[in-house]
Amino acid sequence: MSLTLGKTFDREYKLRIPFLDGFYDIGVFFNKKSTFLLFNVDSEFPNDIDSHGTKVNMFKNLESSKFVETFLNLHNYRKQSLDIINQFQSVKNEYFHDVNYLFNETIRVARIEVDGRVLYDALTLYGLSLSAFNNESIFIIAERQNIIKKLDKKLVRTTGIQICTARAVKMINEFHLESRKSKSFRNNVKKIPIDSDNKNIISLNDIDEEQV
Repeated sequence: MSLTLGKTFDREYKLRIPFLDGFYDIGVFFNKKSTFLLFNVDSEFPNDIDSHGTKVNMFKNLESSKFVETFLNLHNYRKQSLDIINQFQSVKNEYFHDVNYLFNETIRVARIEVDGRVLYDALTLYGLSLSAFNNESIFIIAERQNIIKKLDKKLVRTTGIQICTARAVKMINEFHLESRKSKSFRNNVKKIPIDSDNKNIISLNDIDEEQV
């Protein structure tokens, strides 16, 4: 489907992603002077894929995504010259084999000098998928790094888009439920303090003496 853009956007970056027996053409529209961006999705398939129940979801807030909450670590940081919200950091160690990296691409929009430092205004794209449904799932994170020279400040904002078949969505939901149960279990585990006076600690010698 075509997308009509106003003055908000002045740049576009396109991706062509294999999916099932066809492709998704994904456009990332953004402005060189702000962090705002938008996805556009077109499909090219030889056959009707409605039976697969493929769904497309966009997440302006990455924390609202079950895929992100379950599998990924995000980074937040704020100081006078740097403001980062929900920057993609890594795949969680426990899910390293369950998630595949598909791509990591960076487009430098501008080179800017601030107080003798060289900074880059950029767009970075990360592509990930479920290992079990590598051809039926795609999660793209678009990270916009924008330099506001008047304020000597760098802003980092992220947006995500997920394209998955019904089977892939079901697996994400199962992983998400399992991760919540594991987290709840860890939070409810009681830590037993060690007796500093050693009054209640049984040694091997004590056991031997009782058995004699």
